[in-house]
Amino acid sequence: MGCRKRDSPANLLRMVVTGGVVLPDEHHQAPGRGAHLHPVTECLDLAERRKAWPRAFKVPGPLDVQLVRDFVEQREIQRSTSAAARPPAVTTAKT
Repeated sequence: MGCRKRDSPANLLRMVVTGGVVLPDEHHQAPGRGAHLHPVTECLDLAERRKAWPRAFKVPGPLDVQLVRDFVEQREIQRSTSAAARPPAVTTAKT
């Protein structure tokens, strides 16, 4: 939806709409029409700028995407803290 690039479903966040609210479907199991997005803030911002939400879900619009934004931001925080917690790679010089 955001960057319009193809990717495997495992790398995309599936979302569904319920009662005018877009919900993240992390496990790809929720019923209903789904839309997919890379779970990064840049793609989310692009989708909002393009007003892609109602078109993707084929519903009249405006839709509340705050829960998806919270989910994506939390996921990015978790990724950055786990990357910072990893020890640096050790390289050995060959002699």
